[in-house]
Amino acid sequence: MAGRILIVDDQPGIRMLLTDVLTDQGYEVITAQTGTEALEKIRMENLNLIILDYQLPLLSGKEVLHKLEEEQYEIPAILMSGLVENIKRKEIKYQYLKEVLGKPFSIHKVIELVAHIVSD
Repeated sequence: MAGRILIVDDQPGIRMLLTDVLTDQGYEVITAQTGTEALEKIRMENLNLIILDYQLPLLSGKEVLHKLEEEQYEIPAILMSGLVENIKRKEIKYQYLKEVLGKPFSIHKVIELVAHIVSD
């Protein structure tokens, strides 16, 4: 197995697409649709990477990242958003944030990025 990845997005289509693509690449994929659900799964699972949307119900992607740092989780993360330029300037301060990915995204870029981060 190549690694365990948590995908957090409130849009079922994006969760399904990323699950299919990353499962085909040999990763074990777990999903969540809210920031609160993501934190529950992060606390229960041993993860190699988190891919999360910036705009999430209950807790935003930014709040999830903040909570992870507060609780000293050392899990690399990719943040997805349609507002990439605004976010890059604000969110880059999170230690384990590896990339801010614009929506819509290239599947090939996601595969490359995930492989690079998980293999480090």
